[in-house]
Amino acid sequence: MPVAGRLHAVSHPLNRKGPFPVFNSAVLAYLRAVTGSRATRIGPFHVIFDQHDVNPYRNYAIPDDGCEPTADEVNELVTAFRDRGRTPRFEYIPEVVPSLEPTLLALGFTEELRPPLLTCWPSDVPELPDPSGVEIILARTEEQLRLCSEAQQAAYGEGDIEHDVRRKQSAVDEGSLIAVAVDTATGQGVGGAELCPPHDGVSELAGVGVRASHGGRGIATALTAKLTRWAPAAGITTPWLMPGHDRAEQIYRRVGYHQVGRMLHISLAR
Repeated sequence: MPVAGRLHAVSHPLNRKGPFPVFNSAVLAYLRAVTGSRATRIGPFHVIFDQHDVNPYRNYAIPDDGCEPTADEVNELVTAFRDRGRTPRFEYIPEVVPSLEPTLLALGFTEELRPPLLTCWPSDVPELPDPSGVEIILARTEEQLRLCSEAQQAAYGEGDIEHDVRRKQSAVDEGSLIAVAVDTATGQGVGGAELCPPHDGVSELAGVGVRASHGGRGIATALTAKLTRWAPAAGITTPWLMPGHDRAEQIYRRVGYHQVGRMLHISLAR
């Protein structure tokens, strides 16, 4: 096993028959934990404001589990977003806060999307061979992390590589697992994926990307499978993700991920 780290006695908050509310709460607790240092409390909401970026996906609120916010509390939140020049937004799992969505809709909020929530038991993921001409390794050194960042930037067409390498190094120091697919002929990074720093065994799988020149070779599938199989040795028992589109979802399902719910992204236009 190429991952060093203690095993943590944390069970997967989901049984074999279907989802339990504890899984939804665990995901929201994870999201609050990973944003805690830059979050603000406004009423029953955990609110993330990015001081340097107006991107709606970097500015949003997560409600407390089981809260029943009033219209006044939501309006106070809206004012806080408007005062900062940000779009009022929520990202949460409706089943955890069932009374919130009707209140938001009554105040003029509109649904953006409901991405599926996928998870798996790492022990169920098949051990897949690396695709021909590619070696998938755990990225630890600055050089390996840069190879991963370069591949992901090529796949997604955005981001500053040097900034991302520094972010990745900090994430690794906090328990993140980062995999990079390396072309064995050229030494070029051709794909990458990340399991973010865990909280109580929960970690988001993100950034799965492959250079267009190496697409269609099963690299994304192999990255997902290998990274997920490495997870338990690093104390990650509950990997989860939100696929960006149907094709990506098919890749994750291929290695054992399955849908257990949906997230709600909802916002208030100006």
